[in-house]
Amino acid sequence: MPVSVNAVRAEPSGARLLVVDDEPSMVRTLRTNLRGHGFQVDTAETAGDAIASYERRPPDLVVLDLNLPDGDGFEIVRHIREHSGTPIIVLSARGGEHDKVSALDLGADDYMTKPFGIDELLARIRVALRHVARPGAGTEPRIRSGDLVVDLERREVRIGGREIHLTPTEYDLLKVFLTNANKVLTDRMLLQRVWGPDYGDESHYLHVYVARLRRKIEEDPQAPKHLTTEPGVGYRFRSEDL
Repeated sequence: MPVSVNAVRAEPSGARLLVVDDEPSMVRTLRTNLRGHGFQVDTAETAGDAIASYERRPPDLVVLDLNLPDGDGFEIVRHIREHSGTPIIVLSARGGEHDKVSALDLGADDYMTKPFGIDELLARIRVALRHVARPGAGTEPRIRSGDLVVDLERREVRIGGREIHLTPTEYDLLKVFLTNANKVLTDRMLLQRVWGPDYGDESHYLHVYVARLRRKIEEDPQAPKHLTTEPGVGYRFRSEDL
């Protein structure tokens, strides 16, 4: 007997996500919601299964819990970062600052604490996928975020066509933010990328320069829209253009 076309449910054809969580109810919730928004979804409930799944069929993005029965999610982050730049969003009940900083320092792209809103998770997934789909953005002659335009070749910064004068360190810091737009960057990551590998604990340097950048690029430095603070972790440059 022929099967009605309307009775056949189309398989999702969007980006492939790997969801790693040992709570069956959480896995079901995530799988249902993500598939409902067009994503292909693979799942794993242990660290071993997650690594095996990743190596068997590399996903476009990983949603990762840190608490797993056979290990720690940090090891999965470390393993993936040894091989690729696949975006990783940590989704965990462990909301302590130490866990957030550790995951981000190891190479996770973002961190959300349970309980969470599915709409926010979807938004962060879209941002991460959009960013990785443009791997050359950081090497283009110009980077644009709203009215802010940075000419990398000339080292010029303009807002609304008006040139903004930055010191060399301010410029280097802004460049790191723009080439990692919408990603959480820890203090240590920023210090090492701008000041060098011997730095990591001198957060006061960073805070001074972030404050100076905000005065120069934000409409209201006291309520920044772009260069935002992630309390206890670091900073994020928010942009819909990147």
